[in-house]
Amino acid sequence: MTAVSKQHDEARILPLLKAGHRVFGENRIQEAALKWPPLRAQFPDTELRLIGPLQSNKAKEAVALFDVIETVDRPKIAAALAREMAEQDRHPRLLVQVNTGEEPQKAGVLPTEADAFIEKCRTEFGLQIDGLMCIPPADDAPAPHFALLAKIAQRCGLRQLSMGMSADYALASQLGATHVRIGTGVFGVRNRR
Repeated sequence: MTAVSKQHDEARILPLLKAGHRVFGENRIQEAALKWPPLRAQFPDTELRLIGPLQSNKAKEAVALFDVIETVDRPKIAAALAREMAEQDRHPRLLVQVNTGEEPQKAGVLPTEADAFIEKCRTEFGLQIDGLMCIPPADDAPAPHFALLAKIAQRCGLRQLSMGMSADYALASQLGATHVRIGTGVFGVRNRR
């Protein structure tokens, strides 16, 4: 389970770390870069996952800070990550974000383009893709989206599925999720900024 710690400060995160939880997700690189280095100094076995959108000009920081990047979704990002991983000799695990609802305002490769994009990441950019991630449309039943993501993963030989959040993680788990992202269920409702 990935505890989504975005918009939560050290005082809210520290009790989870002290209780033994070690997997956390952040949406913004700048926010993570401010709060996680001191926390990781105390808890070096913490896994930090980027679950928000990534811009190519932030690839350097993302590779340096995160252990998993869940939002690989276009060739420009794949190329930037490949360059930075080679430069830094650091290899975070990578997941391709699939826009299962084909929502124009949402990041992610379209389901019909996922296989070709994954293959391009592997062959053209030399990236190891470990899995897939999706966020179903808020107004849709999530099960068809989770099933679609699992089908794409199986077709492409991928084992990691990051899908499901506080409201639907149990269903996601039933449909093959290997990681669920829980924010509200762990930290409560966050203050809107």
